[in-house]
Amino acid sequence: MKDFSNVFVFNHPLIKHKIAILRDKRTGMKEFRELIEEITTIMTYESMRDVELTPVQVETPLEVTTQYKVSDDSIAIVPILRAGLGMVNGVHRVFPTAKVGHIGMYRNEETLQPQEYYCKLPEGIENKTVFLVDPMLATGGSACDALDALKKRGCKKIKFMAIIGAPEGVERVAKAHPGVSVYVSTLDRALNENGYIVPGLGDAGDRLFGTK
Repeated sequence: MKDFSNVFVFNHPLIKHKIAILRDKRTGMKEFRELIEEITTIMTYESMRDVELTPVQVETPLEVTTQYKVSDDSIAIVPILRAGLGMVNGVHRVFPTAKVGHIGMYRNEETLQPQEYYCKLPEGIENKTVFLVDPMLATGGSACDALDALKKRGCKKIKFMAIIGAPEGVERVAKAHPGVSVYVSTLDRALNENGYIVPGLGDAGDRLFGTK
């Protein structure tokens, strides 16, 4: 895969450790869900490195001082349904006041193309830094369509976070949306003939919610 200035692949030992457990088919739903949240939390710290800060006056026990905070109303999380829901709490651990919107996409199993069926976003989304989240970045179709939907609604500061990415999907998103920072905790080998990431971890939604 080519190098893109807007793509960030994590190489953190703790994430590698958690990914190894996450991949294991014997890992149960509860532990799988907790691992998704924990990895997302680690990723969120890094992806918030450049968020805008506002100066505030704080009175310590000794004096008044100028400090800096992230505005409570400046961050929004938008999971791509349904698997993206598993990452929301991971972001909220870092920034619990973030508003949450939802974009519903499903993949046509014949064409592998994404179809939007739901979109509900917080008021003033166009003025917020938006974290679009989905555990799996496979073909990149759902991510690109969700990013298009956010941009149509005026969003200008968007970060996309995925737990596992395929080179094909990462490259597609990076090319189509060069202004979006793409964070992937782990870059896998490729997509198989059915459009699934390998070695991957199976269907993230099914493993998160116990539907298979």
